[in-house]
Amino acid sequence: MAKKAAGTPATVLLTAERVAHTLHPYEVSPDAPNYGALVAEVLGVAPARVFKTLVAEVDGRLVVGVVPVTGDLDLKALAAAAGGKRAGLADRAAAERSSGYVRGGISPLGQRKRLPTVIDDTVEGLDLMYVSAGRRGLQVALAPGDLIRLTDAIVAPIRA
Repeated sequence: MAKKAAGTPATVLLTAERVAHTLHPYEVSPDAPNYGALVAEVLGVAPARVFKTLVAEVDGRLVVGVVPVTGDLDLKALAAAAGGKRAGLADRAAAERSSGYVRGGISPLGQRKRLPTVIDDTVEGLDLMYVSAGRRGLQVALAPGDLIRLTDAIVAPIRA
């Protein structure tokens, strides 16, 4: 495991649960347009394998949406999957406070407060996916089934 990554709540959780994973550091400016696609390019993986983690508010409660970087989060679909009616992206401060991570490094794993999680159904065709490892500039590759299990996620079509 990379020394820089040791200690992020996401990597600590993966290690404690003995989940097979690999860490992938990268350098991409957080202000770059098409950030997710650039991350995939730098890592040398198909963009459909790289997922972004977004925190939304569904009927007043925070929910995590995990979608491929090739698309956007369909807020209406997320609300339906989470059993709600309305959704909007969460306030940045609320997302950071709840997750314990900073924007651009929010991981679906090891969040300070465990939130309901919905992962886009495109993971069903993958053997390996990439998500944030809990800090900017670091992705973790793992089996989708492990992410689903560790987050108690619902899998649903939430990509726009």
